[in-house]
Amino acid sequence: MRVLRLLLYPFALMYGMVVLIRNFLFDMGILPVKSFPYPVINVGNLAAGGTGKSPHVEYLVKLIQSKFEVATLSRGYGRKTSGFVEVNENSTFFDVGDEPRMFYSKYPNVKVAVDANRKRGIERLKELYPKIKCIILDDAFQHRSVSAGLNILLTEYSRLYINDLLLPSGYLREPQLGAKRADFIIVTKCPSIFSPVDARAIRTKLNLKEYQTVYFSYFKYRNLVHVYDKQKEDVPEMNQKLNVILLTGIARAKNMYFAIKDKVKSIEHLNFPDHHVFTMSDINRVTKAYRDLKADNKIILTTEKDAMRLLVPGIEEELGGLPIYYVPVEVEFHGNDKKEFDENILTYVKRYTGGY
Repeated sequence: MRVLRLLLYPFALMYGMVVLIRNFLFDMGILPVKSFPYPVINVGNLAAGGTGKSPHVEYLVKLIQSKFEVATLSRGYGRKTSGFVEVNENSTFFDVGDEPRMFYSKYPNVKVAVDANRKRGIERLKELYPKIKCIILDDAFQHRSVSAGLNILLTEYSRLYINDLLLPSGYLREPQLGAKRADFIIVTKCPSIFSPVDARAIRTKLNLKEYQTVYFSYFKYRNLVHVYDKQKEDVPEMNQKLNVILLTGIARAKNMYFAIKDKVKSIEHLNFPDHHVFTMSDINRVTKAYRDLKADNKIILTTEKDAMRLLVPGIEEELGGLPIYYVPVEVEFHGNDKKEFDENILTYVKRYTGGY
């Protein structure tokens, strides 16, 4: 792998030069940038996936909707449609992508839309729903044509952007200098037990600007939910008697694998690329692995995002009769970070709206 990275490094340099020139043109005002007179929060990363963006967007939705009307706007990665599309109860991931479909399924009262043109998408949402007080942009850190009022940059604890390289030699979409655009930096997927000494060391490494604040978050795995019957009450618990076929199509799925591995008796991992569109051949592979597993106490386990891509005709008929569950993931913050982060987010939105 190290040799391959070295071989690809010249291409990474060329790619980085193109991105630097593009960013320079935006910084100098040569390329147009649109700002908005209402709260727009941009959640993104320098890396190409795997930082835990979706759970953090969901965290913001839960926080803000308790006080204000909020909407989310995504690109809708992997969808078969184009332009502006609002998510509704009949939308599939083919229409809007897996992440927006997941947001809507959990928060049907929140307006969820997709549009690769974020400027157009923001304006369309406000046109349709003038009472919306805040719009959260999902994965728009590199969309420089839109100037969000608050930029939140995510970086994974085990792969900080300062230790990474540009594509294709590494995972960075743009040079590390891009981090200067962030107001808040969240170090995600930290260990659940995290010392202040480690936090100070990371703050020092990140070399923060005076206007930047860093927070530290981790994931908490909740009770299992059946993919096709969310009301099912008799769900298994992860323990040393449980045998698991783990089905994933997300970036850096190994994090989930290791989080579960020590909690169960055995685990077999069927791993696919991020946003993978499951085929019947893939599903046959899953059902065969389940049948071949010589154990009584066994389940198929997947992620909440992957579950959105299993809710299609054909696949549901094949898997619906099996014990297939997803594990919900929630974001938690270390120490006093939650209190400070929540207050800063709500204060930002309140500044535009004039109060709760």
